[in-house]
Amino acid sequence: MARNGSSGPVCRKEAILTRRQIEGMIADGRTIIIVDGKVLKVDAWLDYHPGGDKSIRHVVGRDATDEVTGFHSLESRQRMASFQIGRIEGPWCNFLPPIQGGTFRPYNDEDEQSDQNNEVYDADQDSTSEDASVPGTPLFDAIEQSAFPRRPLRPRLRESSSVSSMSSAGSLDLKQTPKLSHMDARTQEEINLDLDKYPSLDRATQENIVRRYRQLDQQIHAEGLYQCPYFDYMFEISRYALLFGLCFLFLHLGWYGTSGLFLGLFWHQLVFTAHDAGHMGITHNFVYDTVIGVMIADFLGGLSIGWWKRNHNVHHIVTNSPEHDPDIEHVPLLAISHRFFESLQSTFYDRVMTYDCVARFSVRYQHLLYYPLLALGRFNLYVLSWEFLLRGLGPRKGAAWWHRWFEIAGHVFFWTWFGYGMLYRSIPDARSRLLFVMVSHMVTGPLHVQITLSHFAMSTADLGIHESFPQKMLRTTMDVDCPPWLDFLHGGLQFQAIHHLYPRIPRHNLRRTQKLVQGFCDDVGIPYALYGFVDGNKRVVGRLADVARQAAILAQCQRTLAREGRPVGH
Repeated sequence: MARNGSSGPVCRKEAILTRRQIEGMIADGRTIIIVDGKVLKVDAWLDYHPGGDKSIRHVVGRDATDEVTGFHSLESRQRMASFQIGRIEGPWCNFLPPIQGGTFRPYNDEDEQSDQNNEVYDADQDSTSEDASVPGTPLFDAIEQSAFPRRPLRPRLRESSSVSSMSSAGSLDLKQTPKLSHMDARTQEEINLDLDKYPSLDRATQENIVRRYRQLDQQIHAEGLYQCPYFDYMFEISRYALLFGLCFLFLHLGWYGTSGLFLGLFWHQLVFTAHDAGHMGITHNFVYDTVIGVMIADFLGGLSIGWWKRNHNVHHIVTNSPEHDPDIEHVPLLAISHRFFESLQSTFYDRVMTYDCVARFSVRYQHLLYYPLLALGRFNLYVLSWEFLLRGLGPRKGAAWWHRWFEIAGHVFFWTWFGYGMLYRSIPDARSRLLFVMVSHMVTGPLHVQITLSHFAMSTADLGIHESFPQKMLRTTMDVDCPPWLDFLHGGLQFQAIHHLYPRIPRHNLRRTQKLVQGFCDDVGIPYALYGFVDGNKRVVGRLADVARQAAILAQCQRTLAREGRPVGH
């Protein structure tokens, strides 16, 4: 039964639920999240959520107040009251979500006597958060206990699932663990580096960071930085019209390569506004911004805004997590962490990212292949978009039921004007068509560089369940320093750290917000990563080269073991 301090009847939604009761609900397969001290059971919303179910599953058992506030308007948050089933007392100690490998104990009435709602925060002493929510196997599996069987995995260091115990209390030291393999030692080394560089994960420190973060959000609201400067979009629309017009002009003149150049620049610029709309950063109205996003991404760009939302929302929740963040899961072509050598299970794609012979070759040369691969990135986005739409991976019910069909109509429109009208009817021969396609698509390559630049060189270490949302975002994301007159070229992607903290701030206001965020970082002691475009690229290529060297060492070790007739592992 729910606990309640008053003697009179209490509204069911205001009933106090204990930690063990909530754990039991999750063990029974319920989707429980904590927002502003309210316990929400959102099972019924999973199939309706416009941003996909995976982003919700990654906050099950957690205090998701900051994540929910960052992505949703006040009206949306108010509507969440319909899912409330109770409240909690005092600060909440996070569980590890089931999708990340957390395991949970069923609840029974006998647990009421021993229920410890205010457990010790230290991970080494918190039996409920560690013993109950950490899986028996070390590697995160794409698990929902009611739907997915656990895969048998070979034992190894608990890099991710129990990293909360390693990192939160700093209980594991390399000097005390001589049996660690080379890769496990590298993982622990990266964790220790972050522990030394960033604020402590103790409760008082993290609560202070969260408090200051929320105060800054109120200041940003007060200064009107959430208000969209619509006049700035007049310049955007003028730029789009100019680029598209130049594309048609040179197409008419028969300068197909030049025409493709301007079409690629047109697509490059469009993405920035589609990104704004996807985060409801233009009108802040769900329907209006969705229509704007579909018109830009699908009708004019041939890409699915629905696929992007599903992918991007997860990226924002579990940024730079090798098992969970689809934006860094590029095996077999690229690997930004040595952990991909272990054929990790992707919880987003629900498959094993096999480190096979193709990956072993590609990763060893990835620092050389990085820019050529990104130049072809748009072709991959077509595939991902059509997979999303044809498989119906988006919501089929609720307020977003029509998105899929609207997007499919947009893709038909796109391939009619681009594929048939422009490529087939307007260009006379196969060689010119190939030139046009390759130029227009490769010109968008710098966009993919801009997207990966903010994360590929940053930490992929998991510091566990006690790290606050703002600290994790700043630890895994960097900003790019550039003069204001180049803002149109970066389209807000140069302020990704700020954007990850406050996703719904319109990009034209991010530069003004930057000074406030820098002050916040100084106050709480979190390093603010800011690099020039060239220096940032050097860091990314350096990271790729470092992982490539590790791949070469691993391959050499495996060959040596094979020659000696010894078992080959990682």
